[in-house]
Amino acid sequence: MSTPTHDPHSGDRPDRGTDTATPGTDPTNPSPASAKGTADTAETNPAAVDMDEPPAGGSFARYFLRKLGGAATSMILVIVLGFFAFRMLPGDPVLKIAKERPMSPAQIAELRSQYGLDKPVIVQFWDYLVGIVTGDLGESYVYRKSVSSLIGEYLGPTLLLTGTAAVIAIALGLWLGQLSAWRRNSLFDKLASSTSLIFWSVPTFWLGLILLMIFGGTLQWLPTGGMITPGLDPWSPAGIIDVITHLILPVVSLVAVVYAQFLMIMRASLLEEMSEDYLTTARAKGLTEDEVRRRHAVPNALLPTVTVVFLHIGGLVAGAVTVEAVFSWPGLGKLTFEAIRGPDLPLLQGTFVVFSAIIIVMNLAADIVYRFLDPRVRRA
Repeated sequence: MSTPTHDPHSGDRPDRGTDTATPGTDPTNPSPASAKGTADTAETNPAAVDMDEPPAGGSFARYFLRKLGGAATSMILVIVLGFFAFRMLPGDPVLKIAKERPMSPAQIAELRSQYGLDKPVIVQFWDYLVGIVTGDLGESYVYRKSVSSLIGEYLGPTLLLTGTAAVIAIALGLWLGQLSAWRRNSLFDKLASSTSLIFWSVPTFWLGLILLMIFGGTLQWLPTGGMITPGLDPWSPAGIIDVITHLILPVVSLVAVVYAQFLMIMRASLLEEMSEDYLTTARAKGLTEDEVRRRHAVPNALLPTVTVVFLHIGGLVAGAVTVEAVFSWPGLGKLTFEAIRGPDLPLLQGTFVVFSAIIIVMNLAADIVYRFLDPRVRRA
């Protein structure tokens, strides 16, 4: 059996266990192998990199172009669907016009040729595509005016109605939602949640009819239709007040249904945040409950709510069709309702494309805004 021997010069040599340099390696100039080890450490240790930054290749331009391509594809499908779907509607617009005044068969044929309805469907579709690209949406059968000019004329009242309703619904829904979540299981929470669920399930047009009968018919407190009393200047003080009074009933009809969705989504999102550890840390720092809610919980709970807000703004514009029809509001909704009765094909196609474009643009805006708000989307 061999026994270990003692090296008398061992104390003169440095301890290899504490020597970080290797033979042939300059500690001040690490080799490529050591650099590779550093890179591997960054890959295996996520805490060593900034998680708020998008990964390599995940630039905003690339993300935006991808979303823009999806929006363009949706718009193309809408344009194609908007042409062929309305051709399936029952009724012939030329025959309906012929019923309103006596017309001979030759005059009917001439009118059909004037509207281009005597051409093959594929030729009509090509003319429709060319008109979309050039901004010429055709001429309305009913109004005998350019569809583009009609949409421009009726778009303002629709934006006024839906914009006012959107601002009120967002502010009211988010405010009540965060209060309801923070006071969960309280009397306020139960009343707010149950009321919002009731309004959420009510059809907008039905609620509009109820409000119209009560406040416009029985009580006669508010106007029953239109946007302004004839003869008044809409920019005068009296005209502005008159427009506001005409706005009340249709805005309430829209807000009552839409705010409930924002309330419930905000409440659910905030309830998820209330169990997180960072709120306990904020309380340990001495912040009041109101400060914890406003400065920490609510901003994080807003992330999923932002997407819903943008999506519902687009849907709110499209959903104004029934409300405008009930209250005779001179907007795109009422214009679409009149076009369906025709059927006024160019006008239907034009309003359908406009409504769909608004929804697609809002979806695109939601994707872009959400990427800036949530780092997880930037890392995806």
